[in-house]
This record gives sequence, C-alpha cells and structure tokens, in this order.
Amino acid sequence: MNELAHTLMEIIDIPSETGGEGRLATHIAGRFLPSWGRTGVTRIGNSVVVGERTGRPLILLLGHLDTVPPQGQGPAHVAGGRVVGLGASDMKAGLAVMMQLLLDPDVVAGPYDVVGVFYDKEEGSADDNGLEPVLERAEWLSDAAFAIVLEPTDLELQLGCVGCINATVRFEGTAAHSARPWTGENAITKAGRWLAALHEREPEVVDVAGLEFREVATVTLIRGGVARNIVPADVEINLNYRFAPNRSLGDAEARLREIAADADGIEIVDRAPAAPIPEGSPYLQAL
Repeated sequence: MNELAHTLMEIIDIPSETGGEGRLATHIAGRFLPSWGRTGVTRIGNSVVVGERTGRPLILLLGHLDTVPPQGQGPAHVAGGRVVGLGASDMKAGLAVMMQLLLDPDVVAGPYDVVGVFYDKEEGSADDNGLEPVLERAEWLSDAAFAIVLEPTDLELQLGCVGCINATVRFEGTAAHSARPWTGENAITKAGRWLAALHEREPEVVDVAGLEFREVATVTLIRGGVARNIVPADVEINLNYRFAPNRSLGDAEARLREIAADADGIEIVDRAPAAPIPEGSPYLQAL
C-alpha cells in the first residue's frame, strides 16, 4: 500500500461527522507541526490552516473535515483496488492529497505559497459552515490568487460551483381517525401528485461560459403524521435546490418557489450562493 492510501485509511478511521471534527483536526495539526512549526500551523476551532505567506502568489487548497452521518460502514479497507469507507470520496481522499502535497519539499519550495485550509461543518447549513470563521481569523487568505477545492470530481477540473437552497415545503390537510378518513384530508397523500411530478423531473441543463451545469430539485427529508391511526394534518418536505452560477440567490429562490407552487407553504431554511467561473485566470490556464 502506498503512502497516500495509508494516509487516507488512517483519516477515514478517525470519525468526523459534522460537529465532531475535533479529533481529526488534532491529528492533522499534529502531522504538520514537525515540518511547519507553530507559525505554519494555525488551529481555528476545529479547522486547521497549514502554510505561511512569504510574498509569492498565494494558492489555496481547501477541504472539509466532516462527513455525513455513518450508515453502517465498517473500518476503512481496500476492495477492488479502491479505498472504501465513510467519507473516502467526499472528501477524505482530497484531504489525504492535500496532506501529501503540503509535506512535499518540492511544493513548499516551489513558485507559490501553497496553503492548506482544512475546515469543519461543510456538510451542514451554510450559516454554520466553518470556512467563514477561518477567513475572519486569517484575513490574509482572502488575498489568494487562486483556490482549488479538492471535492470529488472524477479527476476533472470543474470550474465554479452550483449554489444551494434548502426549503421546507408544507402541505396541509385535516386530521381524522384512520377508520373515518373521509372526515379529514390526508396531507401526505395530498402531496403525492407534486412528489410524483418531482420524481419525474429531469435536470435543467444550463450553459455558463461554455460549461454545462445541471440545476436539480431533490426531496431529501419528509416528516408527517403523529400516530399510526390518525390521518395526518400536515407534512413537511425538505426541498434541496441546486442552481447554476448565472443565477443570483434572489433568482434561485424565485425559481424554487415556482417548482413548489402547488404547496400550501414554503419556508427558506438556508441559502448558499453559487461560485463564479474564474474566466481568464492565468493560474487556471497553467493548471
């Protein structure tokens, strides 16, 4: 097993579900302290910044420490030539690559100030994302000439980033006993036609500066009912909408409301803007 795979398996086996990234942050900081020293390793909450400014063009490598909740996965292992485990793809493989690059003497001595940002709470809401406190504490990171987020892309360069809005979509009915359902209205089955249409909805392909983005609306959570013998009076559905960089947050919210126009209520839960495409960047051309 090569060093990169060993590092990946090591960090997969350190649990880091959103909100519980502390152990992994401590592990990563400890790996860099011997080579970078205390001036080159900064702990900000459960995030870690590795690197220093020396006056060369600043290139950022970014990756989030957290994973989605476990779903029965065991320890990291190799299967079919691939490392398998919770967060292997999203995005501990990217973290392992960042760690190897930032410990490579040729990268450290190269033409750029390459700085790694290992941040927490990416998988949660935009308001809680750990990157903002890092940028507030280490303001010099905002001087970056170029940034690479090592999310899984199947070895493709993917420029810009779709934005995201989560909304609670609500359908209302009238409670009744399940033995007399005609005396009420079932909110869950009322939502059925809209859910069925959403299930058949194809991604909307959007061209932005010659690049193809797919706008999608996905149901990710549903809650309804209070008992097995009660007709549910309401149902709440989380609608996750991803939109192309040519839409503002306002435009995207308006589009989401069009998609959920049949609902009885819509409440925006959180919003994150899309990232623009770095057109004309010499660092992109070099990459």
